[in-house]
Amino acid sequence: MTLLLKNVRPMGGPVTDILITEGRIADIGPAQAAAETVVDGGNALVMPGLVDAHVHLDKTLWGMTWRGHQAGPTLDDKISTERRLRTEWDLNPERQAEQHIALSAAMGTTSLRSHVDIDTVHGLKGLEGLLAARARYADVMDIEIVAFPQSGLMIRPGTAELLDEALANGADLVGGLDPYGLDRDPKGHLDTIFALADKHTKPIDIHLHEGDELGAVTTEMIVERTLALGMEGKVAISHAFCLGMQDRRRVAGLTEKLARADIAIITSMPPSRPVPVADELRSAGVRVAGASDNVRDTWAPYGNADMLQRAMHIGQRYNWRMDADIEVALDICTYGGAAVLGLREYGLSNGCVADLVLVEAETVAEAVVAAPVRKQVFKRGKLVAANGKALA
Repeated sequence: MTLLLKNVRPMGGPVTDILITEGRIADIGPAQAAAETVVDGGNALVMPGLVDAHVHLDKTLWGMTWRGHQAGPTLDDKISTERRLRTEWDLNPERQAEQHIALSAAMGTTSLRSHVDIDTVHGLKGLEGLLAARARYADVMDIEIVAFPQSGLMIRPGTAELLDEALANGADLVGGLDPYGLDRDPKGHLDTIFALADKHTKPIDIHLHEGDELGAVTTEMIVERTLALGMEGKVAISHAFCLGMQDRRRVAGLTEKLARADIAIITSMPPSRPVPVADELRSAGVRVAGASDNVRDTWAPYGNADMLQRAMHIGQRYNWRMDADIEVALDICTYGGAAVLGLREYGLSNGCVADLVLVEAETVAEAVVAAPVRKQVFKRGKLVAANGKALA
């Protein structure tokens, strides 16, 4: 299978052509080779597929009738309300995951990492639904699945055993959540998830909402275990609000430790919380990825899975205004996400997997600021979305 994508501008550069063979970029330049399919990009800007490094496919209400928000402001409120509404609202994980996947594809995302709730009430139903949706949409989206103890681990006996079963039956990573703030047992929580990761030889992605010094101490405990088990490059911390604390000398010390342990940071840049400072982390060699997190679910009514718009939020949060800075915001949502997810052969060069997004924009900065409709989205050289709608 060969595809010739004519008249496109890689990252807003000069007009050229891209030859795609067997789902990979074979050549970039004025193409002379014949191709089975020829598509004229109409001078559109082409970028690599967007990467959403932290979503919850099993939670979204996308595609359902509007549901008013019910959860209170605390973490416990959100968790207990969600657990109740999963049953009351018949939240079928497979169906909702498919709605989310189609939305993400329409927005130009070609790879994502999803957490799925594992608890003693719903067991592995969420995982089973996501595995089915992932298999069905394998030619549209690459999906990593994190077995995630949303309702707690140490405070809910039996959850560790369910995580163990989930990792043995298709989950790609083990997750964690606020080892002290929720579980009140940071040592027990972290020892458990690191032991599971070691047993199954799988990476870790920990939700860490804990702020200030509490989050800093938890971060240090994560670093210690990462180094002790030789898991450098295999651990990520999502949210990491403690890295946005006012004590920047303390944060600088944590950043140095994160870089030494090669622990990645994943952020959705929420406007209501302190957030990690991306340029400080990246300058120190820490991998940073962008994410949607919640997309219209029981936790929040907001979100549309648009990673171009998320890049704009990143730029606004850091007050980035120059084109070069706005390009960094997009890099966090493309190459940054690819580095965290370990996507090999990602990008816009010969030999890379042909995950491509075409938009009508003059420059990368304009694409981020305007977030135009995705003109065409290709997954491994196959057209999967056009004019803002998924074809699947």
